[in-house]
Amino acid sequence: MRALLPITCAMLLGAGAAGAAAAQTSKPDSPEEIKVNAMRDPEVRKYEAIVAGLDAFDDYHRMAPAAPRLRFRIEPRGGADKPVLPAARLGGDDGFSLALAVDADGMFTVPRSQPALDANSELVLNQKRRRYRVTPVVRSPGLPDQVRRLGDLRLECRVQVAIIKEEIPLWVVLAANTLLRTRDWCGFTFEGKSGFTFRHTHALRAAVLVDGNRSALLETEGKGFRVPLGDTSWSDDTLVELELEPAEEVTGTAGETPRTEP
Repeated sequence: MRALLPITCAMLLGAGAAGAAAAQTSKPDSPEEIKVNAMRDPEVRKYEAIVAGLDAFDDYHRMAPAAPRLRFRIEPRGGADKPVLPAARLGGDDGFSLALAVDADGMFTVPRSQPALDANSELVLNQKRRRYRVTPVVRSPGLPDQVRRLGDLRLECRVQVAIIKEEIPLWVVLAANTLLRTRDWCGFTFEGKSGFTFRHTHALRAAVLVDGNRSALLETEGKGFRVPLGDTSWSDDTLVELELEPAEEVTGTAGETPRTEP
């Protein structure tokens, strides 16, 4: 069973990050024709799960006090292209619909809405689920793209886990709690090791934790870097400095973006 622990966690977090299942649909004839209601069975995510993420952001905001709000990003999976004119809305019972403003980078915020909850709303995208996903983003202002703050990553994990726990069946949550021996999925340890893997948009040469005069080299693989979120000896203000592979040395696509998994 102990050998299954990291595999189980990866499956749970990967499933949560993917959102609810939906069928693929045909590609619109032109970017101008990409509309939320123009695609059959687009990707969805339960609004009540998003609210759980908003609650986690508020409850643990002390980890990233400078981050003004929780944002979400529509990002490609694997080799998918960057979304063209991405669109999103909350759609629910009895024709309820609330459009969400999405910027050119696929970033958007989701408001709290009692009518959306009452309508059992879901987050609806105009993108194919198997090619794109939605992930929470927590970033303190003033940091370069290749620098992440540890407290931001800790809060991002809390939000992601809160969403996942609302999306998956209760028995799966209880089974994971038993396997992890804790309800804190972000801070668990296994065989003396702790950490979650986040992904950057580009392949990495190195990743280093820096907290004052103290530093530590992190494990990296491709675009991923493993961060010891549960190690409280590193403060929330610790920085993760990422060194990117030179463009000519990068192979494959750069479609992945940060997500958490053990």
